[in-house]
Amino acid sequence: MAQSGQPTGVSKTATGMTAAAKGTPVESPPSARVTEVVFRSSMPASAEEVFAWHERPGALERLIPAWMPVEVVSSQGHIRDGARVTLKVPVGPLDVRWEIEHVGYRTGREFRDVQRSGPFAQWEHVHRMEPAGPGTSMLEDRISYRLPLPPFGPALGGAFARARIERLLRWRHAITRADLERHAAFAARGPHRIAVTGASGFVGHALVPFLRGGGHDVRTVGRGPSSDIRWDPERLAIDEESLEGVDAVIHLAGAPIATRWTSESKRAILESRVKGTRLIAEVCAAMDPRPDVLVCASAVGYYGDRGDELLDERSAPGDDFLADVVRAWEEAAAPARDAGIRVVHLRFGVVLNPGGGALGKMIKPFLAGVGGRLGSGRQWMSWISREDLIGAIHFALQSPQVHGALNATAPEPVTNATFASTLGRILHRPAIAPVPAFVLRAVYPEMAEATILAGQRVRQGALADAGFPFLHPTLASALRLELGLL
Repeated sequence: MAQSGQPTGVSKTATGMTAAAKGTPVESPPSARVTEVVFRSSMPASAEEVFAWHERPGALERLIPAWMPVEVVSSQGHIRDGARVTLKVPVGPLDVRWEIEHVGYRTGREFRDVQRSGPFAQWEHVHRMEPAGPGTSMLEDRISYRLPLPPFGPALGGAFARARIERLLRWRHAITRADLERHAAFAARGPHRIAVTGASGFVGHALVPFLRGGGHDVRTVGRGPSSDIRWDPERLAIDEESLEGVDAVIHLAGAPIATRWTSESKRAILESRVKGTRLIAEVCAAMDPRPDVLVCASAVGYYGDRGDELLDERSAPGDDFLADVVRAWEEAAAPARDAGIRVVHLRFGVVLNPGGGALGKMIKPFLAGVGGRLGSGRQWMSWISREDLIGAIHFALQSPQVHGALNATAPEPVTNATFASTLGRILHRPAIAPVPAFVLRAVYPEMAEATILAGQRVRQGALADAGFPFLHPTLASALRLELGLL
């Protein structure tokens, strides 16, 4: 039986040949037209619980990685027979619509996805959950597919398609296992009704389906028609009635910082955070009953550029623009705190995921072989994987003893030069093409100086002291997970 974190993969061709080697299935002959890939690993939950996780809203989104650009065009939101999902997937230079229908629903045990139209000549994906002992189970994904245009497809695309599927399943099992563990840790607290601002942003896009996968009722707060709760923080307007009954609020919204700074953009950066936070805090304070907790995004920019100084939550704030923004941002939550609501300020470090942020900007030049350090490379990067960040938000939400400022950064800050060399090693690419500081200053004069060329060396502090378990404490492990290179 495979142990947690050591899945067993099996690849079988139409000839019936099989082999297994801990997640690295053997290759099929290029002449085979139908390929079957089987991936199995143990899960820290019963078969019924694993099945329930797959059946909840958000599971599909949780299982689509940022490193595999797939767009959900439509979904009926469940896995029962007849439900359909439409995806948009890149195939070479084109985007192809992929129509998939769910069939073979067996409560607590199995469901299947069958292609009705799309990039494959044939596709069937069986999701199976088998009991394996008290509180454990075996999750099996069995995919049978046939590539189009034989023999051209199998000859040139067969190995690539198989490797891509195996990589995806390995990553999916890691995400499923981690989500189940995190939700199980707080299962006794029951489901909550949670409002989330910035739900469509870089962090919120992953956080909302994670919370829904744990059985929580999530209400998104935003400006667009797809939001459950409408607001306009610039006009200090929000649909207060729709907020009634929420147990918790997670506030992530704010204007982007990584842009060319002008007097207007700097005003937007400051006001979007201060006005939005104050509005949420005042509304929460006036509610009856009030939410139990308000978790607010913040940033390690609070400390300013401090060189090699080791920083924690007790360190004094910096004296630059971003430090002033973060200080005002956190102070804006005072109405909620004064009303007796538990308020947590998670000071985000550099959030790692190829779907956005610093890693999203760096990944393309590195893949092209022209990546390297930024500026001198001596500036410190206090980073956190996006998966650990959503875990930290969930931990802060669920832990009554946690309040005030917490640095949401991994235990091992690194210099930018170390980050670049580690990323290059993970991608098997050189990291020898530095970007000079003067180039960054020319493109983003003030912003580059305050963010890209500056840094904070933040040590593991209050979050670790509170007992938060990092799944990816090292940079290499975080990059491998976020890039699907497990």
